[in-house]
Amino acid sequence: MKILIINGPNLNLLGIREPGIYGSSSFEQYLPQLKQQYSDVDIEYYQSNIEGELINKMQEVGFSYDGIVLNAGAYTHTSVALHDCIRSLKTPVIEVHISNVHQREDFRHNSMISAACKGVICGFGLDSYRLAISAFQGCEK
Repeated sequence: MKILIINGPNLNLLGIREPGIYGSSSFEQYLPQLKQQYSDVDIEYYQSNIEGELINKMQEVGFSYDGIVLNAGAYTHTSVALHDCIRSLKTPVIEVHISNVHQREDFRHNSMISAACKGVICGFGLDSYRLAISAFQGCEK
């Protein structure tokens, strides 16, 4: 199984940015644990603050990988382009958020990409990524 995790804007600042909301660990610190837990899964990681680069990466892998775990960050609430990209792919996409966006500002309650995704996981911190990988495997570990 081959899965790509994609993080969008400002998620390169995990561990620094608002640790009360996003935690004190960077994604780069968390990723080795995830890869160890899912040693039978080829997990790749990509992060960009640029919407077009996220789309390019999804189009690059979206016809050959088994799954994409996407935390689109703020683009979740604004990007019709990401929605259209996800709909065009063969590879299923699971939308992930570290925080529970429904307990936050009103503008975060609406996702432009949810309807195009296989499912949505939010509010479990970095563990949201593990839950998404488990969903692709068809069972939780």
